[in-house]
Amino acid sequence: MELAAVKTSYKYWAPIYDYTFGLITRPGRRRMVDYINSRSGRVLEIGVGTGLSLHRYHSHLDITGIDVSPDMLDKAREKVAEKGLTHVTRISEMDARTLAFPDGHFDTVVAMYLVSVVPEPERVLSEMARVCKPGGEVLIVNHFAREKGLLAALERLFAPLANIIGWHSDFAMERVLGERALETVGIQNVAPFGMFTFLRQRKRITDAAMA
Repeated sequence: MELAAVKTSYKYWAPIYDYTFGLITRPGRRRMVDYINSRSGRVLEIGVGTGLSLHRYHSHLDITGIDVSPDMLDKAREKVAEKGLTHVTRISEMDARTLAFPDGHFDTVVAMYLVSVVPEPERVLSEMARVCKPGGEVLIVNHFAREKGLLAALERLFAPLANIIGWHSDFAMERVLGERALETVGIQNVAPFGMFTFLRQRKRITDAAMA
């Protein structure tokens, strides 16, 4: 999807997102945030959207959220203000392909239901790895295409509608497994019905990073 199509799609979705796709993705978000809450330090949530996950993060974490949709971010900022989420220290409009953060800045970098939406997902993953500390984790929860069966057929059917529905239904997991700085440490199916996947990748600690 092109960036303009993403922004247009989510301008439409922003007012109703929490009550539609937000409900479907709730179990995966909870699973992801529960895991992140067991960690510490700085967290970057890429594609923070309307801020559905922000209130679930524990206060010992330092949360930054970014998104390309100003309409979505307005909703996120409202949640931060209404709920007094002082551990959410920054909400910014930003293209995930060119993150305005230094190398190794975050302990955890997370993308929930994002990689099948953004243009150039491989470039986004490279940026996620860059801003993650050596030994830190890059976490993804997303729908990935099946190779066979009824769901695979439906995914191919809806694939041409990506710019309308706001995501690629036939997105292959292999597209986010090729970053050399990361090693895959966990793959789990998550609800509903195991249709989404929780993918954990750890940034390699190289000799240069340890120096």
